[in-house]
Amino acid sequence: MTKEKKIQQALAAHFPAERLKTRLIDLHAYASDASFYTLVPRAVVFPVNVEEVQLLFKLAKQYQTSLTFRTGGTSLSGQSVTDGILVDLSRNWPLIKAEMAGATVRVQPGITGSRVNFFLKQYKKKIGPDPASINAAMMGGILSNNSSGMCCGVAYNSYHTLKFVKFVLPNGEVFNTENAADYKRFETTQPQLFAGIQQLAQRVKSNPALTARIREKYKIKNTVGYSINAFLDYEHPLDVLAHLLIGAEGTLAFIAEAVLNTIPDKPYKSTGLLFFASPAAACNAIPALKESDAEALEFMDRAAIHSIEDLAGAPAFLKTLPANTAGILCEYQAETAAGLEEKLTRAAQFIDALPIIYKTTFTTDEAIQANYWKLRKGMYPSVAAVRQKGTSVMLEDIAVPVDRLGDAIEALQQLFIKFNYNDAIVFGHAKEGNLHFLLTQSFDTPEEIAVFGAFNDALAELIIKRYNGALKAEHGTGRIIAPYVETEWGSDGYAIMQELKALIDPDNILNPGVIINADKNCHLKNLKPMPVVEEEVDKCVECGYCENRCPSRHFTLTPRQRIVLRRSLARLKKAGDTATYNSILKDYAYDGLDTCAVDGMCATDCPVAINTGELVKRLRKENHSKTGNAIAMQVAKHFGLVERLIKTGLHSGRLVNRIFGRKAMYRFTTGIRKIAPAFPLWPSQLTAPVTVKPQLPEQADVVYFVSCISRTMGRDMEKQESIVDVCRRLAAKANIRLLIPSNLTGTCCAQPFASKGFTPAYRYFVNSTIDVLWEWSKQGALPIVLDITSCTHSLQTCRPHLSPENQLRFDRLKIIDSLQFATDILMPRLTIVKKKAKAVFHPVCSLHKMNLNRNLLQLAAHTVEEPVIPSTAGCCGMAGDRGFYYPGLTAAATRAEAAEVNSTQCNDCYSTAKTCEMALAESSGKNYRSVLYLLDEVSQ
Repeated sequence: MTKEKKIQQALAAHFPAERLKTRLIDLHAYASDASFYTLVPRAVVFPVNVEEVQLLFKLAKQYQTSLTFRTGGTSLSGQSVTDGILVDLSRNWPLIKAEMAGATVRVQPGITGSRVNFFLKQYKKKIGPDPASINAAMMGGILSNNSSGMCCGVAYNSYHTLKFVKFVLPNGEVFNTENAADYKRFETTQPQLFAGIQQLAQRVKSNPALTARIREKYKIKNTVGYSINAFLDYEHPLDVLAHLLIGAEGTLAFIAEAVLNTIPDKPYKSTGLLFFASPAAACNAIPALKESDAEALEFMDRAAIHSIEDLAGAPAFLKTLPANTAGILCEYQAETAAGLEEKLTRAAQFIDALPIIYKTTFTTDEAIQANYWKLRKGMYPSVAAVRQKGTSVMLEDIAVPVDRLGDAIEALQQLFIKFNYNDAIVFGHAKEGNLHFLLTQSFDTPEEIAVFGAFNDALAELIIKRYNGALKAEHGTGRIIAPYVETEWGSDGYAIMQELKALIDPDNILNPGVIINADKNCHLKNLKPMPVVEEEVDKCVECGYCENRCPSRHFTLTPRQRIVLRRSLARLKKAGDTATYNSILKDYAYDGLDTCAVDGMCATDCPVAINTGELVKRLRKENHSKTGNAIAMQVAKHFGLVERLIKTGLHSGRLVNRIFGRKAMYRFTTGIRKIAPAFPLWPSQLTAPVTVKPQLPEQADVVYFVSCISRTMGRDMEKQESIVDVCRRLAAKANIRLLIPSNLTGTCCAQPFASKGFTPAYRYFVNSTIDVLWEWSKQGALPIVLDITSCTHSLQTCRPHLSPENQLRFDRLKIIDSLQFATDILMPRLTIVKKKAKAVFHPVCSLHKMNLNRNLLQLAAHTVEEPVIPSTAGCCGMAGDRGFYYPGLTAAATRAEAAEVNSTQCNDCYSTAKTCEMALAESSGKNYRSVLYLLDEVSQ
C-alpha cells in the first residue's frame, strides 16, 4: 500500500466521508490557489473543532506528512497549496461576535473579511485590514498573511489590531492569550519553547544592527519572513509568539480564533483624481497629501491609466493625458459631514500648492465615487482579460520608503523594458510606499522560466539593495520570496527565523517550503502551466473571487475549481496520464456539469467577468446527442401538452398526499431516487396548479405574462391563494387595466432549454415566445410583466438567439419584472395602510444581474418597519428545476442563509421567484412568498 493510501485510510477512520476528499477530481481541484504554483494534495480534510485539528497534528507526525491550512485560497505567493494534507477551514469556522459595543470583534478563520465588516456596520466599525480581496479572503488568511490594504496602512494591519488569539501548536497544545492562566501554563508546560523564545528575543535585542534594521523596515509595509518585530514589541514569550503567528502563513501554529480591535467606519467621504506630469512628480506630492490627512492615496502610472480608458464610466479625458502622466486617486473620510468639510478646507491648501496638470472636482456623490474606485480596481482585470492565451498573471507587490517612491517606479519601469515585459503596469497604495505591478508570464519553456528567475533576482537587487525596501508588502512570502528572505533580512535575521521554525515545528509539519526553504530555486519549481483550453478557461486567473457566490461550493465544485479541472484535463491528456484523465473526466460529468446551477453569479465578482455557467451550458450542449436534441425539440414544439401532463401529475401527487399524508410523495420519490437518482424529488413545498382565467379589457395598460411555473405551482403554501389572484387584485386597487392573455398554455420564457444546453430547442421556443409577446403587447405598445424574476431576465437577454425579424420586434418590447411593476407602477398608486413590523427578503440571482436590488430595498422600506436581508443571502441553487433533481445542491446552498433567517425569529419571508421561494422554505421551514403578497397585504 502506498504512503498516500495509508494516509487516506487513517483519515477515513476519523473523518466522515462528507468531510474528507480523496478522489482524484477533488485533489486536482484543490491543487491551485490564486498564485502561479500548483501542488496536488494527498487529501483534503474539513475539521470542525480544535480537537480534530489536534488529531490532524498527531496523524501528520505519525505518517510523516505535512499540513497546510487554507481558507479562501486567494493567496498570491503559493502559501496555500501543498502535496501533503490540505486542511480546508472555509466551511466550518464562521464565528463573528462583536464585543464591547463593537470596539472588538471575535472571529474564526472561515469567515470573509467583508462578512465581518457587514456585521460591524451596525456599530459603525470595521476591521483594520482592507485587502482588495476582502470579499473572498477569509480571516484565517487575513491574519496568517498580516493583511493590510488600501487605507489601513501599517498602523491598522492584522498585527497591530490583534488583541487576543487562540492557537494550536504542532505538538497539539492549545493556548489563548485571553486567558491569564495560560501565561503561567505556557511557561510550565512548554519550558523549552518558553526559554527558546526568550533566548531569541535576547539575541535580537543585543544585536544593535538587527534591531535597527527591524525598526527601519517595519516603518513601511513588510510581509517578508516572520514578524520578528514581535521580539522587540512584546516581553512575555506567549505575547511574542502570538504576534509571530500573524504573517507566519500557517507555518508555526493553527489560529483557531482571534479577537481584533476594530476601527471607525467613517461614513462621510470625498473622492477625486489628481494627475501629474510624471511618476516622480506624483510621488513627490505624497508627503503633502499625507499631511493633509488623506485616507487613501492610490497611485496609477500611465500604462495603468491606459488599461482602463475604455471601461464603462471612464472619463473621456483619460485618453488625452500625456505619455508620462501619473495619477493619484485621493480620498478623505470623516465621521461627520462637518468633519469632512473641515478636512477638505484644510486639504485644499495642500492640493493647490501641488504641480497638478489636471484634476477632477472632489465629490461626495456615491455613484461617482464608486466609479472612481471601480476604475482603480479595474486595472488588474483589464490587463488580465486581454493577456496572451496560455500566460499567467503576476500581481506582485513591493514597498519602499515614501521619499524614494518616484525613483523606484521609474527604475521598475526600466526593469520591465530590460526583460521585455511590455504589458506591465504599476499601481498601488502610494500613501505607504506600497506598489503593485502586474505583468504576464508564460512558464512553458525552460527559457521562459529562466527569464522569470533572472527578473526576480534583478528585482531583489533593486528593491532590497538600492531602496532598502520590502519584496513583499502585503501578499506574504510564500514560495516566490522564500529564496530572498535572507537577502532581505541579512544572515542574523534569517538565522533567527530558521531557529524559530525549528523550535516550534521541529518535525516540519506545518506548510513546509513556505517562508523557510533551503532550496534557492524553489520559486522556479511547481509552476502552474496554463494550457490553452477554451475562451472562459483561458481568461481565468484562478483568483477565487467567484467562489463565495457559488451555490455548489459546499456541495461539489466552485467555478474556479471547474476551470482548474478543465486545465488539469488538458495537461493530463498532453502528458498521457490516461488513468487520471479518465477518472477526473468521469466524475466531472456530475461534479462539474450536472450540479452547476448556471446562475452566472460567479461573473459578478470575477475580475475578468467570466460566467462559468455559460461554459457549463456550452459543455452540456456538446454532450447532447442528436436524439437528445430531437426530444428537446419535440418538447418545445408540444409544450402545451407537456404542461397539461405536468399539471395532471401534480394533481395526482397532491391526491396521494391527501390520502396518505402531506409528505407521502416526498417519501415516495425519495425512495425511487435511491434506485434511480435521476428521478426528480417531490418537495414538501410543492403547491397546486393554477387555473388562469383570461382578462381581456378593451383598453389595457399592462400585459401580465403568467409564467409556466406560476401556472403549474403558483399557489401560496399557507393561504392557497395564487400569485395570479394577488396580481389581479393589486392591479384593481391601483386602477391598472391588466391584460391576461387567453392563450397562455404552452408558453414559456424557454429558460429550461437554455440552462440544459438544448440550444436548437431554446432558439425555436424563445422565438415562438417573442411572436406571442409581440401579439399580446399590441406590437410593443404595452409593457409586459412577468411574475418570476429569472424568467424576466431570461427574456430580457434572449436577443442574440432571435431571428432578425424578432430582434427588431424585441427592440420595441418593454419586458419588466413583477418587482419593477410593484415599485414603479403599483406603489405610486397605492396607499400603505400599516407597515409590517418585520420581514425577511431574499434577493434572487437575477435581481443582482438586472441591477434591481435597489428596487427590492425600496419596496422593503415602503412596506416594512424592520426589513431584513440576510448577509448570507446568495443563490439558492434551485436553478429552475435543478433542485428537484439535485436536492443536495439546494440544501448546501441555503444552509447558512436558513440558519440566519431562523435566528431572526421572523416568519414573514418574501422573494421574487417561486422555485427559489420553495428552496428557501424547504431549508428554513418558513413560508416564502412573492413580494406581491406583501404589497397586497399592507396596501389599499
